[in-house]
Amino acid sequence: MVSSQPKYELIQEVGRGTYGVVYEAAVRRTGARVAVKKIRCHSPENVELALREFWALSSIQSQHPNVIHLEECVLQRDTLAQSMSHGSTSSLYRELVETSLKGEIAFNPRLAYYLWFVMDFCDGGDMNAYLLSRKPSRRTNTSFMLQLSSALAFLHRNQIIHRDLKPDNILISQGPAAAAAAGRGPEPTLKVADFGLSRVCSASGLSPEDPASVNKCFLSTACGTDFYMAPEVWEGHYTAKADIFALGVIIWAMVERITFVDAETQKELLGSYVLQGSEMVPLGEALLENPRLELLIPARRKKSMSAAMRQLIRDALSANPQERPDAVELELRLVRIACRELDWDT
Repeated sequence: MVSSQPKYELIQEVGRGTYGVVYEAAVRRTGARVAVKKIRCHSPENVELALREFWALSSIQSQHPNVIHLEECVLQRDTLAQSMSHGSTSSLYRELVETSLKGEIAFNPRLAYYLWFVMDFCDGGDMNAYLLSRKPSRRTNTSFMLQLSSALAFLHRNQIIHRDLKPDNILISQGPAAAAAAGRGPEPTLKVADFGLSRVCSASGLSPEDPASVNKCFLSTACGTDFYMAPEVWEGHYTAKADIFALGVIIWAMVERITFVDAETQKELLGSYVLQGSEMVPLGEALLENPRLELLIPARRKKSMSAAMRQLIRDALSANPQERPDAVELELRLVRIACRELDWDT
């Protein structure tokens, strides 16, 4: 990171995507490990994604163990770097906001602009890779469901709609010595990450004290990843209940180990779908075409699944968003299932 006295030392690249590069880094003063995401602001689309992530993570006034924490955001223009805060009066920050609002570059395109996000370092990769490299475990499934529902309830209480929940955007922190070399220690910690498509709804005039108010904030931009998108997202008129649908897809796929192969990357991914002939159709798209479609849960006849879990997945995947539980109710129902029905020893 460019500065006369750099606070961080980049160690190695750990991930690369369309919009940026992620590095493992160390805080020079303490040696603590952090993740540093570098996003080049060379197009309005990149700027908008970067600012959405910044606005979402910087709007959270408290931390949650299952939501990635933003330690610092640094805005760099050529050799000039400055820490960025929400609502900054900096001219560099204003240029990025103007670029996002107008949809065209509002600064000198010959200058290199970058945003650096300093966040929690997660040493276990993503949820998709973690689960598919291990044998199914009811204990792990239970832990992950509880962590994810808690994270989503926290985000919705903070008026944040994620809009791209999927296993690839959920990171794994394995903790001290990888839980004693994969012994029967505590399950790893999940961190919901990648807020580039998120939306903060607090500016809508809704009550921040009402945990369900985020479900009254209607959005119209269809975005996300096909296999996790709710029917109403395909139509372009949706609320935070779209996140509930995505979590339902993840939970169903995790419990039954339902996977598909991504056409572009040829990577095996956790995700639920409907078979139409030989074609795999995303659940949301299939339910949009036929809202009365009956989902076969469990998909495998030999799969053991409690009646409460079957009903929870059905409710989360309802074609009608009004019939889905909100994030707080979903969390409470999963806690009850975990306490009463699931065996933590397997």
